[in-house]
Amino acid sequence: MVGMRDVAKAAGVSLSTVSLVVNNTGYVSADMRAKVESAMRQLNYIPNELARNLYRNRTNTIGVIMPTIAHPFFSTLTAHLQREFAARDLKTLLCSTADTDKGESEYIDMLQRHMMDGIIMAAHTEHPADYWTSIHRPIVAFDRTLGEGVPVVRSDHEQGGRLIARQLIDSGARHVVLVGGPRSQFAEGTTFPTIRYHLTVERLLAEAGIACDYVEAGTVADIAAHEATACAIFERYPDVDAIVGSDVVASVALQEASRRGIEVPADLQVIAYDGTLMAETAGKRLTAIRQDFPAIAAALAARMDSQIAADGGPASPAKNDSASDVDTQPTPEEVIPVTLIPGETTR
Repeated sequence: MVGMRDVAKAAGVSLSTVSLVVNNTGYVSADMRAKVESAMRQLNYIPNELARNLYRNRTNTIGVIMPTIAHPFFSTLTAHLQREFAARDLKTLLCSTADTDKGESEYIDMLQRHMMDGIIMAAHTEHPADYWTSIHRPIVAFDRTLGEGVPVVRSDHEQGGRLIARQLIDSGARHVVLVGGPRSQFAEGTTFPTIRYHLTVERLLAEAGIACDYVEAGTVADIAAHEATACAIFERYPDVDAIVGSDVVASVALQEASRRGIEVPADLQVIAYDGTLMAETAGKRLTAIRQDFPAIAAALAARMDSQIAADGGPASPAKNDSASDVDTQPTPEEVIPVTLIPGETTR
């Protein structure tokens, strides 16, 4: 088996020079690097990844915790995250909490034992804020607040709410039904920024004198409940003339309206919130609030880079942002704009 000593001999350089090239650490002249890389190719040398990771104190693996990948929003976000991390030569280890008994606890244990470099947390958690801040390892939260010092990336849900409300007000909606998660998540001090779009829509519609009801559809992992809720709206609110919900809810509502002979958008407007592929394949192209998946993934990866660098390890090759101490920096929140994509389901 070819080793670094063989490469050094073939290249006519020292073993330490080969080590610097293989581990991409320290300065090596362009001429010397070219000699080493040429020898590596000639000898078909394959670096020992385990040894290299031990040397760099890195695993090059990022844990991504999602509530479920059955939901189109989270599967789309996961795909963009994996693409973003792959571009940085990082592997992604996925945990779908709805599909495992241990939930996030197994991944947190792996992080604490340095079996991965960091975690993107995008699932609901019952743990208090001091649990997350006591881990003292790189963690970045998506669309939830985990505690002081844990960076957050989220979409601008207030902007999403304003865009929805303006569309409904301008188009003459009279009775709007919003569909979302458990209303208990709306309590004071909630850790879920996503509720802000519902609250913004409710406030603006109330100011405009438009009736608005909120219907609970269960957790994001319960896709069947979302589908059933979308169908039940028509029985519970026979005068509804606008429905707003996730891409899943909006798609099912559109199909149910078609079965009942309700004209969309003349008699019923439907607005989707997320803007995944599902919004374009529901029968009619849904008007949707599109969350910027590429920008979200890039922001999460950049924040993770900073956290890893602050934790004492080198940042990924793609970016090396400056960062202060993981435990003492204030909670930075990066807000990503959303966009209203007009479709065939609004007036």
